[in-house]
Amino acid sequence: MSKIKLLLDVVSDLRSLADSVQAVADAIASNEPEDVTKAEQPQSEKQPEEKQITLEEVRAVLAEKSHDGFTAEVRTLLQKYGASKLSEIDPSKYAALLADAKGLK
Repeated sequence: MSKIKLLLDVVSDLRSLADSVQAVADAIASNEPEDVTKAEQPQSEKQPEEKQITLEEVRAVLAEKSHDGFTAEVRTLLQKYGASKLSEIDPSKYAALLADAKGLK
C-alpha cells in the first residue's frame, strides 16, 4: 500500500471514531432525567410494527462498507441525505440510508 492510501485510511478511521464519540456523547446527553409530564402520557396501544433503526446500526453498516473500499460511496450517501457526517442525519432517514448502504456492491 502506498503511504497516501495509508494516510487516507487513517483519516477515514479518525472520522469514524469522531462520529462514534459524537454518538456516545448524544447517548449520554439523552439519558438525562425526563419531564414528569412526558412520563405520565399514556403510550399508544399500537406500537409501530417497524423496528426503529439506531444510529449504531447504521454506523456499523457504513463502517463495514467503508472498510470494504466504499468510502467515497459512503460519503456520497451521507451527502445525499444532507449531511457531512452520520450524526447530522435525521433519525427518520436511517432506514432509507441503511437500505442504500446495503445496496453498495
